[in-house]
Amino acid sequence: MERAGRLIGKLKFSPGVDDPESRARAAWKVAAGEKIARHTRAASLVRHTLVVEVEDIIWQKQLTTLRHFLLRNLAELLGPGLVADLDFRPMPPRMQPQTAQTARGTEKKGIADPVMSLLYRQSEKRNLA
Repeated sequence: MERAGRLIGKLKFSPGVDDPESRARAAWKVAAGEKIARHTRAASLVRHTLVVEVEDIIWQKQLTTLRHFLLRNLAELLGPGLVADLDFRPMPPRMQPQTAQTARGTEKKGIADPVMSLLYRQSEKRNLA
């Protein structure tokens, strides 16, 4: 019985679905497991090396020690030769939600409350229509 990854490689799909990079990125979550996948993201496949972004340097060091197990899991899922190495890199910092310093533009009529200003603009649009 053949593995699903090998069968998918033989099937004909649209160009965006069957390329090796998307297959490797999709297989990462299964190969790494649920707990590791929550803290990592497969970014790209560069010359048979899967670039995996990790949350911080501690995860990078820990996953480097697990590299051989993860490569074995990927080879079982995708077949040998598609992913030959793993490169763990810290993720770029993400922007956190920010609060507005001031309300959006105040109304010309002198309405300072943003909710009341929105209601006023909506009523003006209904009256014009």
